Amino acid sequence: MVTKSREGQLVEAFVTLADTLVAGYDIVDLLHTLVEKCAALLDASAAGIILSDGDGELEVVASTNERSRLVEILQLRSGSGPCVESFITGLAVAIPDIERTGEKWPKFRRGALDQGFASMHAVPLRLRATTIGSLNLFWDRTGGLSASDTNTVQALADVATIGILQERAIRESDIVRQQLQHALSSRVLIEQAKGVVAYTHGVHMGDAFDRIREYARNNGLPLAEVANRIVSRALTL
Repeated sequence: MVTKSREGQLVEAFVTLADTLVAGYDIVDLLHTLVEKCAALLDASAAGIILSDGDGELEVVASTNERSRLVEILQLRSGSGPCVESFITGLAVAIPDIERTGEKWPKFRRGALDQGFASMHAVPLRLRATTIGSLNLFWDRTGGLSASDTNTVQALADVATIGILQERAIRESDIVRQQLQHALSSRVLIEQAKGVVAYTHGVHMGDAFDRIREYARNNGLPLAEVANRIVSRALTL
């Protein structure tokens, strides 16, 4: 059963996501908000998102920590794994015990266990017949999600998908591609900026991203713009 406190957290999550869907919203910030809210709601050890660039190529665009990012990258390189399968099929993929997946996804299994994960759940980022990626949750314990929690994750993913595509993007495939490509290009810049800040201040990559994101929000700037300034040395945090 969902407790009142969980209901409050869920309402807050939807309100936060809805607040990002305004004119000129930052798509990268939207995706990071989604993974953070989902990880907190479902008590996940990590969460991440893979996104298609419109031409079938998948990339990691948001993650709560480097552990999940590494596992997702491993799946993209091998072309297989629950995250990839969720995107291809448009269906949720539940792995209550990663160690018992056998030989279905050997590289994923080995990589996930190496990172300390014991279970995971992937849901598609989809709207009607359009699937653009997957939202992936990881836990350090075994076990699966309840039907209610599965529906919650899918609902949050659906809201984010609507935010990415929007009605005008659905009508015009070139706009969809531009939106997705912007998110992917922005992610490259942000990763570079995280490295610069982490090296300059001697902090972890996650802390570096928090500094970049806080500066962007405090100054009303897109994450990609702040990242570009950091990489070009026009800004020092």
